[in-house]
Amino acid sequence: MVRFENVGLRYGLGPEVLRDLTFHIEPHSFQFLTGPSGAGKSSLLRLLFLALKPTRGLITLFGQDVATLPRDKLAVLRRRIGVVFQDFRLLDHLTTFDNVALPLRILGREEATYRDEVAELLDWVGLGERLWSLPPVLSGGEKQRAAIARAVIARPQLLLADEPTGNVDPSLAQRLLRLFVELNKSGTSIVIATHDIALMDQYDARRLVLHDGRLHIYE
Repeated sequence: MVRFENVGLRYGLGPEVLRDLTFHIEPHSFQFLTGPSGAGKSSLLRLLFLALKPTRGLITLFGQDVATLPRDKLAVLRRRIGVVFQDFRLLDHLTTFDNVALPLRILGREEATYRDEVAELLDWVGLGERLWSLPPVLSGGEKQRAAIARAVIARPQLLLADEPTGNVDPSLAQRLLRLFVELNKSGTSIVIATHDIALMDQYDARRLVLHDGRLHIYE
């Protein structure tokens, strides 16, 4: 599904923040991405989401070399990826329901075909009473849960989550991780960036560990 070959990344004329990354992500796989602050986890996620292009090396996503794809083709590939950002990126003028439903609308589905699906997912993540609230009145944890629901609603082929349990209590963190596990069982490849070692220890999953811009893999 994803292949990196000798990938390097630098911002401007600065030093490389990622160096010589060579790894692959298989279909239906589950992995944690971890490492100390400043190791480059967010930069790696941005490469995976096609928000950045590498300074050098080859990235192949869904069998296509991303460096040679025109902008419209990149947009099509992005629709196959779900992303949970640390800053949530909810649209303040849309209700919680409409934010979560947005990926389905982009895919061209009519509201009547997904209304119950969106409401059920929001109820499952504890936002059943917040369907028609706007993001500015939501707490940080509520925004986090809405962002996760939006990322998974269209059952993407690849899900990237940047510290998805960072703003919720431990019991809800476990519940959200179960959602990711179930999504993985249904066929989605999962990459979760986290500092939470205790959380990772509860799952038998591959670990991608970044340190000083280099990647170490523990199967």
